[in-house]
Amino acid sequence: MAFFESDIVQEEARSLFSDYQNLMQLGGDYGKFDREGKKMFISKMESLMDRYKVFMKRFELSEDFQAKMTVEQLKTQLSQFGMTPDQMFDQMNLTLDRMRSDLDESIS
Repeated sequence: MAFFESDIVQEEARSLFSDYQNLMQLGGDYGKFDREGKKMFISKMESLMDRYKVFMKRFELSEDFQAKMTVEQLKTQLSQFGMTPDQMFDQMNLTLDRMRSDLDESIS
């Protein structure tokens, strides 16, 4: 069975995409959230990033040609911005760290 034909892969891809879209829509109102709402948003983003990392690692470990091509396409696209997939995740983590730090400073 090809990588993308797997029900597990398809379901996780749908779930990741849906959760990401929902969080991005919700994130438009981030500035209006109270402290607990901001903490919850940051936590959900961290969880989504962890799931995405696992999903991408499955692509990298797969022997499937299409999965390998998907990884290479992502690397090519990110290289246009001078970035690797690991650097992309590092930047996302830095952003969440800044958001968390701003939240901590707001109670001081």
